[in-house]
Amino acid sequence: MSGRADLKHRLVTRFQRYVANPLNRRLPFQVLLETTGRTSGEPRRTPVGGRRVGDSFWLVSEFGLKSQYVRNIQADPRVRVRIAGRWHHGTALLLPADDARARLRSLPRFNSAAVRAFGTDLLTVRVDLTD
Repeated sequence: MSGRADLKHRLVTRFQRYVANPLNRRLPFQVLLETTGRTSGEPRRTPVGGRRVGDSFWLVSEFGLKSQYVRNIQADPRVRVRIAGRWHHGTALLLPADDARARLRSLPRFNSAAVRAFGTDLLTVRVDLTD
C-alpha cells in the first residue's frame, strides 16, 4: 500500500472506529455484520452497507484484507448479519476474483459511493445465510 493510501486507511478507520461505527451500531435498522474477534474470541459488530439477494448477503470491504472484520472472517467465517432488525446466521466468503467496483453498482448507492470514495483495496464479501 502506498504512503498516501496508508494514511487514508488510518484516517478513515480511526473516524469509523471512534465516531461513525459507535453511532451507527445504535440505529435499529442499520445492517450489522457480527464476526468473532480472532484474538479475543468476543463478538465484533461492524456497520456495513450491502444487499440481500436470495439467501446471500453481498457487501464490499473498502480496505480488503486490511479490514479488521475481513481478518476476523479469515480466522472464522461463521458470522451473523442483522438485516432490517433481524439477525441471520451465515458463512462469509471472501471473493477477490469478483469485480468489486461492478458489485458496488448493485448495492445501495449511499454506502457504495462512500466505499468508492474512501476505499483503497476493494474486496467483495458474500455471506451465505443459513436462516
